[in-house]
Amino acid sequence: MLKSAFRFLRAAMISAAAVAAFSAAAAQDPLRIVVTQGNMEPLPIAIADFGGAEGGVSSEIVGVVRADLDRSGLFRSLDPMSFVTRSPDIGAPPRFADWRVINAKALVTGRTTLEPDGRLRVEFRLWDIFAEQQMVGLQFFTTPENARRVGHMIADAIYERLTGEKGYFDTRVVYVAESGPKTRKVKRLAIMDQDGANAQFLTDGRDLVLTPRFSPTAQAISFMSYQGERPRVYIFDLETGREEVLQGFNGMTFSPRFSPDGNSIVLSMARDGNTDIYLVDLRTRATRRLTSDPGIDTSPSFSPDGTQIAFESDRGGSQQVYVMAADGSNQRRISFGDGRYATPVWSPRGDLIAFTKMLRGTFGIGVMRTDGSGERRLTESFLDESPTWAPNGRVIMFARSGAGGPSSIWSVDLTGQNLRRVPTPGEASDPAWSPDLDGPGIN
Repeated sequence: MLKSAFRFLRAAMISAAAVAAFSAAAAQDPLRIVVTQGNMEPLPIAIADFGGAEGGVSSEIVGVVRADLDRSGLFRSLDPMSFVTRSPDIGAPPRFADWRVINAKALVTGRTTLEPDGRLRVEFRLWDIFAEQQMVGLQFFTTPENARRVGHMIADAIYERLTGEKGYFDTRVVYVAESGPKTRKVKRLAIMDQDGANAQFLTDGRDLVLTPRFSPTAQAISFMSYQGERPRVYIFDLETGREEVLQGFNGMTFSPRFSPDGNSIVLSMARDGNTDIYLVDLRTRATRRLTSDPGIDTSPSFSPDGTQIAFESDRGGSQQVYVMAADGSNQRRISFGDGRYATPVWSPRGDLIAFTKMLRGTFGIGVMRTDGSGERRLTESFLDESPTWAPNGRVIMFARSGAGGPSSIWSVDLTGQNLRRVPTPGEASDPAWSPDLDGPGIN
């Protein structure tokens, strides 16, 4: 079951290639979204129905592309009912006047074809309407059941071409699925596409689990489990479904996170009334203690280059964000605003640290520069916590709970304006975003 469930991790299943006949003139293209911190008007984009014989598959792909781009907050897909031409031929340039009249700035056309060997071929082209030129053209070969993933990959290509930054749609999210009454919650590891589709359980719920985190290759997940009624850190292999406990600790271990190269895990251990941060080499299982303060040191997170670690500590009397070198040296506090700070997470871009802030009875998600300056609060609610970054560093997911109400997962971009709920089959918390599935990354 697990091998079937995680076919998305096998890059060889979908191959993409530039459509040679559709060469892009990127250097001359004037159409480009500049992503800033302020408000901006979404770019009107027409995403036409794809031609070809595979109608149901085509509709699914187009629906995914439209939803991904709309959800980003940077694009506004136009109503197909307004199109002069409903399904333009991908084999020829479009009639640009037909798209200017509805104020489309860009146009996506495409076609699906079932090859004799059973593979699905998906082609698409992105057009700059006012420059009257093609911006990108790609084709994908896969199997029909991977249609949704092709849609995410097309949305990524459009996002990258129009913003200059990598997309984040062909990714997944691991989270804690919650069920049952408040006093007897069942918490299971679950995984889904970043848009909430294809949700599946990874564990059976017999043991409570918390804080799942992806490895840089997206092939493994670290998490904390109460198996045997003792909190310990485990590693879950997504290909085999095998769980492995990190041995060699005399106390409770929790809050694990992989290093950027995937060779180590940093975690917290509570022993003899003290909680400190340790580094575990996954190849040798050698352990190194990084902090030795009487306070509680927890929630460590590597910088993307692996040279520094952000963490949470109450050594100064209240929860604050600290940063240290990866060897434990040069420990310093960086948060100095009002309130308390928790769960720091380094951005994949290396420029910001996200955190949970507790102030005047509310919990919110914020970001600050890595020296603590430029603090901004993006959300505020009864309980917003557990931030996790999209691999391009532009969007944050987090968990939200009401006063005694259900837990759910939300996303917000760095402007703080594009706040959206991520659909899940039931209650959900502790989200962790995967890196790009086609290459290495950091979450």
